Amino acid sequence: MKKDIIIPVVKDVHLAVVKEWNADFSSHDWIIYLINNLKEPLESVMIMSRGKHRDGRKTSTFRHAFKVVPAKSSIKVELIMENVFPFMNEFVLTYFLGSTLYDKTFMAPPHSIAESNLRDLPVMDVQGVLLD
Repeated sequence: MKKDIIIPVVKDVHLAVVKEWNADFSSHDWIIYLINNLKEPLESVMIMSRGKHRDGRKTSTFRHAFKVVPAKSSIKVELIMENVFPFMNEFVLTYFLGSTLYDKTFMAPPHSIAESNLRDLPVMDVQGVLLD
């Protein structure tokens, strides 16, 4: 029965957007990071990202896989271009913690990725925009 299905809640695992200096291109770039603030590693991590604009335009769908994300660490996922900030950007995260499968969809509503929304990030010693 549906009532017997236990859906685990994702806690202390985050996606964040950080503005970083890119020395190769002499520019500031926005980068998506996966943050594991748990005391255990994440295994078989998959992240799918896509964006949709209210006028019907869509971004490409990107998929990333990481075998292990160590405890209390962060890992760079992808570059996000400023021209998709007006889009509803969606990031679907799936991973194993032990033998349990976890799944969460993080959303970045239009114009939410902005310097005005920067805050201290867990694990990382930088500021960024934490996605919900």
